[in-house]
Amino acid sequence: MQLKKKLPKTVRGTQQQINIEPNKTNTLKTNADLDKPYLREYEGKRALHFAAQSSQSEMSIDMPDALVLGYTRAMMSFLLLEPSPKRIAMIGLGGGSLAKYCYRHLPSTEITVVEINPDVIALRNEFAIPANDARFNVLLGDGAAYVKDTDGQLDALMVDGFDVGGIPVQLSSQSFYDDCFASLANNGILVVNLWGSNERYPEYLERIQKSFSDCVTVVDSDDSFNKIVIAVKTEQFPTTSNVIRHHANLLSLSHPLNFHAKSNKLIDALQMG
Repeated sequence: MQLKKKLPKTVRGTQQQINIEPNKTNTLKTNADLDKPYLREYEGKRALHFAAQSSQSEMSIDMPDALVLGYTRAMMSFLLLEPSPKRIAMIGLGGGSLAKYCYRHLPSTEITVVEINPDVIALRNEFAIPANDARFNVLLGDGAAYVKDTDGQLDALMVDGFDVGGIPVQLSSQSFYDDCFASLANNGILVVNLWGSNERYPEYLERIQKSFSDCVTVVDSDDSFNKIVIAVKTEQFPTTSNVIRHHANLLSLSHPLNFHAKSNKLIDALQMG
């Protein structure tokens, strides 16, 4: 499969539109006709697909822990508000990009990933997703039910749950975002990946703002229409620029991402309101 970079990308959540040249496609799984996720390789990358023309997740085969897609790098901006979270939960596994990055670069953090599709979990080895251990756990289950039942002690909740139709209803309702708020510890952070071109994007954003009393900002992804919504369970918002820049300095000591550039984008987003 070849990615023609000069063509505009169409992104649906984690999905990215690509051109396929059959003679250059290496299909690792052939589940497309069975409505199951499958894999393709192109240009040194491995991609998770729900449909032939769009990828749900991508991984560099040579650097499996790297964040290939811009929206995943943008989601990690939440660390500028809390650089050392103790407990993170993620809704949606996909190819495990966010889970792998956090597992490697946040060695003291407990990470739980909830994925509703067993066929996605079945592909975890293809994406070099770590085995479950004392601080990392991939669960088969409904993310909305998990959030509703959790104990209110999460430092961060990352929501990146999509299916072939987009964002499921149970992961975008007002009650779901209310449950997200309740699941967080004081000063906890919700990070949501939304598709900015979706006609319902303003509605989803308004629901998050309502649940979090407008303690919300939006960071754009560098290479797609994705909008990353960051909401904080706090009465002191926004965080000051000095604190964000201090955290960027700390993170740059142990992370490969350019957190100085991310701090500038986050500060600009906060100032724009």
